[in-house]
Amino acid sequence: MAEDAITPAAGGFLPQTLPSPAPTTSTVSTRPIGLPHPRSRALRPGSSKEDQVRKFVSNRMAHITRRFVKKVGAASLGEKIDGQMMDDEEVEGYNSLDELCKDLDEVIRIVWLSGTPNLQIPSLLNIASEFNTWMTGFPPSDTAAFEILHKLDHCFASLLSGEDIETHEPLPGFENGLRGGMTRTDMVRCKSTVQNARVVIVDVMSKRRPGNVQEVSTEETEESGTDGPAGFSGSAWDDDQESLYMDVARVYENTLVKLGETLGESGVADTQMSAD
Repeated sequence: MAEDAITPAAGGFLPQTLPSPAPTTSTVSTRPIGLPHPRSRALRPGSSKEDQVRKFVSNRMAHITRRFVKKVGAASLGEKIDGQMMDDEEVEGYNSLDELCKDLDEVIRIVWLSGTPNLQIPSLLNIASEFNTWMTGFPPSDTAAFEILHKLDHCFASLLSGEDIETHEPLPGFENGLRGGMTRTDMVRCKSTVQNARVVIVDVMSKRRPGNVQEVSTEETEESGTDGPAGFSGSAWDDDQESLYMDVARVYENTLVKLGETLGESGVADTQMSAD
């Protein structure tokens, strides 16, 4: 089938469960980040399949927002989200960030699977922006948060490159070069969003344990005489804390490098969090 990277279920574009990558002999690779192999060609603009994906993403994001708002207690009967009435009795609030990330992962996978830049770019920018807000509503969850951020980083950096940054396979929709990718406006928005995420994750993860994970320069570390970032010293600076600090330092690192290359800037966030 020429256009079967996503096989529609009966009556619709999306199957009941997330589809497996289309079986091929060499182009499908195992992705430790957990993203599916995108379809071979971008969806035709204005097609029913593209419309179905947009509706799926919109509906799922509205559902996640409703559950988040219910969790944090900011919702009120009759509040509107995406033009739909919110009824407190219709949804159950999330119990943890892990639950929210599980729902969000499904959306990211479908968006990436679509292989359609003009759908992926606005959807992923919206997802990344919303996730910055959602992370602040829960106690820290190392694995769940970093997995989502890692996937978004892979998606953005790949879309900025026109190829998968791990496998170097050309992405669908970039047959004519990077003109089908992010506009400069998209890039500016992306940079602002990912820099904000780096600030948010430091704030969120600083609540994980008594010692705060903080941005710190090499000079400050040397002057303080500690073996790691501020808030971690002596016996407190163990392998687990070092691993956490490194994870924080790597948030959106690939995206920032690609943005720097494309925009002609340094590629390092204004809010630097170097792993040095």
